[in-house]
Amino acid sequence: MSAVAVAIEITARPLTRTSGRALKRALIAGIARVLGERDALNRINVFPVADGDTGSNLGLTLMTVRDGLKQLRSAHAGSVLKSVADEAIDGARGNSGAILAQFLQGVSESLQGNSRIAAVALADAADNGATQARMAVADPREGTMLSVISAFAVSLRNSSAASPNDLGSAFARALAASRMALADTPKQLAVLRKAGVVDAGAQGFVHLLEGIDDFIVRGRRARIVESTTASSNLGVVTLDDADSEHRWCTECVLSASDIDRARVREALDRLGGSSLVMAGTREKLRVHMHLDDPARLFETMAAFGDVRSQKADDMHAQQRTALQRGGVAIVIDSAADVPAAALETLPMHVVPVRITVGADDYLDKVSLSVAGFYDLMRTSTMPVRTSQPPAGDFRRLFEFLLSHHESIVYLGLSRGLSGTLQAGESAAAAFGERIRIVDSANVSGGEGLLAVHAAERARDGADAATIVAELEQLRDRACTFAYVSDLSTAVRGGRVPAWAVPITRWLRLVPILRIGGGDGKLHVKGVTRDREGLAERFVARALAGIDRRERWRAQVLHCDNRAHGERVRAALIAEWPQIDCSELLDAGSAIAAHAGPGAIALALMPATPPTR
Repeated sequence: MSAVAVAIEITARPLTRTSGRALKRALIAGIARVLGERDALNRINVFPVADGDTGSNLGLTLMTVRDGLKQLRSAHAGSVLKSVADEAIDGARGNSGAILAQFLQGVSESLQGNSRIAAVALADAADNGATQARMAVADPREGTMLSVISAFAVSLRNSSAASPNDLGSAFARALAASRMALADTPKQLAVLRKAGVVDAGAQGFVHLLEGIDDFIVRGRRARIVESTTASSNLGVVTLDDADSEHRWCTECVLSASDIDRARVREALDRLGGSSLVMAGTREKLRVHMHLDDPARLFETMAAFGDVRSQKADDMHAQQRTALQRGGVAIVIDSAADVPAAALETLPMHVVPVRITVGADDYLDKVSLSVAGFYDLMRTSTMPVRTSQPPAGDFRRLFEFLLSHHESIVYLGLSRGLSGTLQAGESAAAAFGERIRIVDSANVSGGEGLLAVHAAERARDGADAATIVAELEQLRDRACTFAYVSDLSTAVRGGRVPAWAVPITRWLRLVPILRIGGGDGKLHVKGVTRDREGLAERFVARALAGIDRRERWRAQVLHCDNRAHGERVRAALIAEWPQIDCSELLDAGSAIAAHAGPGAIALALMPATPPTR
């Protein structure tokens, strides 16, 4: 038998039934075991997509459950399980987290009235949980967590029938059966056999059972053990194993008074995605699906009720991370505007800010494209606002990246403009010195230039301390200039008094703004006239005082105003042919939500830090 199916000696145990208090402690012990194995689970994650995040997803799912359990004071076993199921649906992440949540929901439903749980009742509940978990998956496959859950339920039923008053031994036998089913998963799925690993979700479920069993045997002395699941053959997993059509792992929670799962399933099937899992109840449904366009899932679900907890992970970026372990990962927020090629090739990961229009909530550049954002700004009768991501979005990404990288540098939107950086700091606190935080003191293109430099240095092998030191030197000289052709958006956002609009229109004045230079604040650097030569005058203002004997980088960005953006880029290159300027970029919400459509931005930064 393999190391992942270690035999255990089954001895007669005095446990005949368990109270809610003991159940709570046993579950917390099981969760602790899974949390201790997160990195190992990430390393063996190859199915359904080799994106290296199963351990993180199971961990985040179960951390939500654990936090709920710690607040629970009830000694009623049924109440404990109801809390577990509710928290699991709310906190479920990924394919494996959603399947586990539905299993726990099925177990909970069967045991609602039980103040204490005996073997036969638990076996019936496990049967219901296994059935519901399988029904939650649109395309159930053997060799996954579903197979191990089924083996656990079958063994528990057989053992409880033979010894109805021996819960402890029945659970131990079911654990042994689960380990054997886990060892068989590579025989059932070719991708596991090719990689030389067991299924990561199935292994995570076994770890949960192991922690519970350890508590049954040892009580408060239950311990976390080292994983034996890592494989030296993981190098065979390549991007060829990726889901090339469906890039985004997309999730949300649907809430309504009476959800018709059949109708929801029909609507989702029309999207043509993959890896669909629907976990929950008639009032609350966690939907997980792989899609190429996350917005389609959220829009489809909105027709059935209230949609919240939107999430979309770029599985291609995750796969690159899983294959390029070690070193430093760079994290930015979506307020940074960077060339698409940089996101595709550099160790750079993005946490999307939120965009809110009335009651609708979007993920910047994920569930709402830049073009869609400008459409909203033109057509919405309500203000289009941006807000910081919740700390949980940062924590989830940090958790995943640190299972593959030694450290992280998070380069954030200027503290003087937003609370986004503070959200990242809050999430990073739990990880200690492995995460370094740098305030870009900038936005949009300026933040983007700093981010590209950091990611290039990480790619080339620089350590976190070196990258941070260079960013701090470059930050003092990086800046973003912008001209605003129409102040209407700034007035709607409350940043400019209404009387300024008719005056600037009448006089054809164009304010020029600047952020950067180390203080991270927005400054008005003057005005110019909206007439012939605007692009050239704007470029001249931005380049004033720059020593052109140095190498500099630049980005020109436009807010739904490509023609003017091209003029500014052409004027910049004509004025300074040696400057390194990428293609014209679409400016994201960080500038557009405040400056409005029509604005143009020019970001500048030295190509290298100054020598000391």
